[in-house]
Amino acid sequence: MDYREAGVDVEAGRAFVNQIRNLVHSTFRPEVLGGLGGFGGCFQLPSGYKEPVLVSGTDGVGTKLKIAHMLNRHDTVGIDLVAMCVNDILTNGAEPLFFLDYVATGKLEPEQLTQVVAGIASGCKQAGCALLGGETAEMPGFYQAGEYDLAGFCVGIVEKSLLLDTSQVQIGDIAIALPSTGVHSNGYSLVRKIISDNNLAWDDKPNILGGKSLGDTFLTPTQIYVKPILAARASGLEIHGMAHITGGGLPENLPRCLGAGQAIKIELNWTIPPVFEWLAQTGDVGQAAMYNTFNMGVGFVVIVPPQQAEQTINYFASYNITASKIGEVVSGTGELIGIPT
Repeated sequence: MDYREAGVDVEAGRAFVNQIRNLVHSTFRPEVLGGLGGFGGCFQLPSGYKEPVLVSGTDGVGTKLKIAHMLNRHDTVGIDLVAMCVNDILTNGAEPLFFLDYVATGKLEPEQLTQVVAGIASGCKQAGCALLGGETAEMPGFYQAGEYDLAGFCVGIVEKSLLLDTSQVQIGDIAIALPSTGVHSNGYSLVRKIISDNNLAWDDKPNILGGKSLGDTFLTPTQIYVKPILAARASGLEIHGMAHITGGGLPENLPRCLGAGQAIKIELNWTIPPVFEWLAQTGDVGQAAMYNTFNMGVGFVVIVPPQQAEQTINYFASYNITASKIGEVVSGTGELIGIPT
């Protein structure tokens, strides 16, 4: 008996690394030292910082992967993996420098996982960070055939004087929403239950979704906000706080950028994508549950001084991003006033 008979193909693992080598190298920044295949990835800090602060983040894709497995479509979930990490550290004002991935599977299928890594590389390019390395674990008996799980880790950098925390947000500041591309990567246990309970198929095309199938709709990758946000700050726009709207929706995530004694009065005036109306109707999901589970069309929020609100909206319009004012910071205890409860 050998390791292959036990379900682990070491040679296939080596071949897979060679297969993805060019994908990984295509993401490298000038600060990357060395290549793929070492025990650790080396990255030299960029020059020009007086007091550099490193910001780290980690996340996964969750049960959205179940849809990728069922449809055998693996080219977009890697973008989700990167987005969930880089959007998080962006809220501190950090520029993502490098990214690491961890892929665990029951049996290594090179074509399948190459698609996954291609998505990760695409996400890294969108965020401007290097895919510095990763780990592929073949774990027979732990995962079902054809299934895998993903975890991601990123490190970014920000000048200490530009680091955002809750202390910069002021009463009277304005919350500006940047739209999501749909459900992003949260709430998928509820999504799958709605589809299962209603005996729907992933290739069904409800009229409200404009001809898109359920599979296409729910595999739409998470938007990466890094480049327009960093460019906005570099242009001189004053941003006091930021929130990445992930699991728990606006009620859980937006208060995380507020200081003590602050709340946000929300105006429900943004365009909610049809997918959320479909979920609410098909699953008979109440408004409070919708807002506490999904992003409802808001993927990212920036908090700006009132005198810069219109300028901020116009700036993002130059990036073809339809930003909108959704609220104002008021006195309170961390609540969102005006959100269905």
